[in-house]
Amino acid sequence: MRFWGVRGSVPCPGPNTVKFGGNTACLELRFGKPERLIVIDAGTGIRELASQVMKTDLPKGPIKTQLFLTHTHWDHIMGFPFFVPIFIPTTQLDVYGPVTFEEDTLDKILFGMLTYRYWPVRLEELASKISYNNLKEGTRDLGDGLWLTTKYLNHPINVLGYRFEYRGKVLCTAYDTEPFRNVFEASPDSPGYDPDAVKEGAMAAREENEKVSQFFQGADILIHDAQYTHKEYLAGKIGWGHTSFEDAVNAAAKAGVKKLLLFHHDPDRSDADLERIESRLRSAVAGKTSMEIFMAREGLKVEA
Repeated sequence: MRFWGVRGSVPCPGPNTVKFGGNTACLELRFGKPERLIVIDAGTGIRELASQVMKTDLPKGPIKTQLFLTHTHWDHIMGFPFFVPIFIPTTQLDVYGPVTFEEDTLDKILFGMLTYRYWPVRLEELASKISYNNLKEGTRDLGDGLWLTTKYLNHPINVLGYRFEYRGKVLCTAYDTEPFRNVFEASPDSPGYDPDAVKEGAMAAREENEKVSQFFQGADILIHDAQYTHKEYLAGKIGWGHTSFEDAVNAAAKAGVKKLLLFHHDPDRSDADLERIESRLRSAVAGKTSMEIFMAREGLKVEA
């Protein structure tokens, strides 16, 4: 696997983001021989991936690949019009993603970007063959010995976590999520306080967090949202749909993850900031777990 974009919210190129990169989410996965290409998310990093695919894959024959969108927030799809293979007639692209809480399907959402008011080429004018597949929770056979399990995560719109299993190796993604919490939690002296609702809400949150933990269980690699520090999260980011570094580390350690790659870096986080946090987290878990911790960065290659 290789990262082509690791930032959240908005691209942030500049002198302070050179090491870790300023492009938004895009991950390249390769499986088997001949190598099969799968792409996760179409943030601005997909433009550089497209250049690489044109150089290395197209000379071998028509491009046939699958794009899995974790969700359709802007920073995860804004690079789609720059994925050059979609303009080539021989390209076959299967797009997968979650059904949102709205009525629009994936093709309609991407169509909204590819209109003349935003872009000079309409979706109907693309030369490639593109199919759209709306996903819910479940497990499916992707062929060639590759299996996919999907899990809803906690974000303002539906987000899917992806668990890929291939020849005994497991890769999980948890983009744009935060721990489930008791939405009915309140002080007993609050107006309308309902102890039964508080109890049921706490139980529901525990159950969902346990399901997520089982989803991560034993993963060789977990790529997890970690946009905030715990202090930042508590100071006004609760409910925004993103996790703190500390919560991501704890969740991964509980699930017995082997390698944790922290991802979706805040656009205001500099290279120096990320290096300091990475060092602090590694020191905090030293001697307590064998799990390896890395900050995801553009260009980073990892093999399971």
